[in-house]
Amino acid sequence: MNDISEKIPVTVITGDLGAGKTSLLNNLLVNNNEKKLAVIVNEFGEIGIDSELVLRSDEEILEMNNGCICCNIRGDLVRIIENILKSFNQIEQIIVETTGLADPAPIIQSFWIEETLIKKTKLDGLITVVDSFHFYKHKECSHVRKQISFADVILLNKTDLINKEEQKNIEEYLNILNPLAKFIKTKFSKPHENLFYIGGFDLSNALKIDPLFMISNNHKHPKDIKAISIKNNEVINADLFNKWIYKFAQLNGENLFRYKGIINLDDEERRFVFQGVHMTLDGRPGKPWEKDEKRINQIVFIGKNLDDLEINAGFNSCII
Repeated sequence: MNDISEKIPVTVITGDLGAGKTSLLNNLLVNNNEKKLAVIVNEFGEIGIDSELVLRSDEEILEMNNGCICCNIRGDLVRIIENILKSFNQIEQIIVETTGLADPAPIIQSFWIEETLIKKTKLDGLITVVDSFHFYKHKECSHVRKQISFADVILLNKTDLINKEEQKNIEEYLNILNPLAKFIKTKFSKPHENLFYIGGFDLSNALKIDPLFMISNNHKHPKDIKAISIKNNEVINADLFNKWIYKFAQLNGENLFRYKGIINLDDEERRFVFQGVHMTLDGRPGKPWEKDEKRINQIVFIGKNLDDLEINAGFNSCII
């Protein structure tokens, strides 16, 4: 048997759509104490937005798009980790950010059934980010309950947006689902303690919660949930875009689980980055476009009963 001290630790970050996973990832990267990291970002849509929002320094950022890591592209996770181990020298830690719709069980299972992962990696911990502000909209969703149930650490995020009574009620609910997890309250996904090397995922705890945990499951997402992606190199009018996206969010907010994008605005030297959950929307200038960089709009909407034609027509109305 391999000495576990020689295995590369893997931290999995999960949580519902818009909970603050990418913000947590950025905070971990900023405070990584110069460890050599590899980051795997999984997105539900056909195009990757989160990898553009990840702060880059010396980390290797790898994307897994157009599928959920726990479903049809689970094999890709194993292959990507194998390639990381072969291609990048001196990797000290691997971080996996899952899509918000992921069931963590198949991901965790991989570290006990895939030969390469067994020999060369160890699952250091599963961190689940919980959106306290939108918690009651999704608390009964199967994937949300599983993300909470199997967590080693639960980050109760956006606590600045709820009152103490609401916070207490959410904590009581979370404690029923997972009394074994460590709870950390955060704003903007900024934990004030180290989340690496937390001691290894405890399989025995997972089996206490679900005795059938290691049995392969057929995790499926509801058929009415889909991702709509837009990618082009058009120039966008800022006023028209702001009016359209805010109106669209207000009219469709209940069905909009997550939406985010990078926009090429007219006469702007910086890309415009926006993201939203339901009717809560935020946008701001991002990093400058490079001199020879192709300026591309990239947007993804994830939700229920979304109309492709309506979304594309609305965005096209903002083109100059």
